[in-house]
Amino acid sequence: MKESLESLRTEYGRSELSTDTVDPDPIGQFAVWFREAAEAGVQEPNAMTLCTASSSGTPSGRIVLLKDVTPDGFTFFTNYLSRKGSELEENPRASLVFWWKEQERQVRIEGDVQRLSIDASDAYFSVRPRGSRIGAWASPQSSVIPSREVLEERAREIEARFDGEIPRPDFWGGFLLKPRRLELWQGRPNRLHDRICYSRSEAYWKIERLAP
Repeated sequence: MKESLESLRTEYGRSELSTDTVDPDPIGQFAVWFREAAEAGVQEPNAMTLCTASSSGTPSGRIVLLKDVTPDGFTFFTNYLSRKGSELEENPRASLVFWWKEQERQVRIEGDVQRLSIDASDAYFSVRPRGSRIGAWASPQSSVIPSREVLEERAREIEARFDGEIPRPDFWGGFLLKPRRLELWQGRPNRLHDRICYSRSEAYWKIERLAP
């Protein structure tokens, strides 16, 4: 195993990154890279690793989907009673990581997290596919369940309960991550990668180059 892992290596060199050419606003620069990732055929370019931590500092990470980007930050949705939901209530800080292999690019974002308004969560829930809305009700996310059959039975019960419109459950909704730091990573030859970091300073963004 060790030998096979040591031999795995990819050389990068598709593009480069400079502090002279990036957008002065990190959200604007993210939007450029996101569009380019989508145009390059990246499967689910909105897939991101969300890292949270408990109040004691125990970290956990998982892949979730980005659902909106605004000047205020990055939006995602989940069950508030799940592990990530509970940890965000205990410790409302998190990080996001995007990896776009086709572009040889990575984006890391750190910031403070807050719940979206009830209206915003309702609006998004109403446009989800019916099956996804049933799943939100049926799954006690992150809780131990005795079997797959129990989960599927819960889903059937929910489907029978809501003959028409399915409302958003109180335990499900959105979060907004407001960035304090955003880092762009562009793969370069010989592991001398380009790293550009935006950090919030008073009312403006400071842009700096980091060593790879």
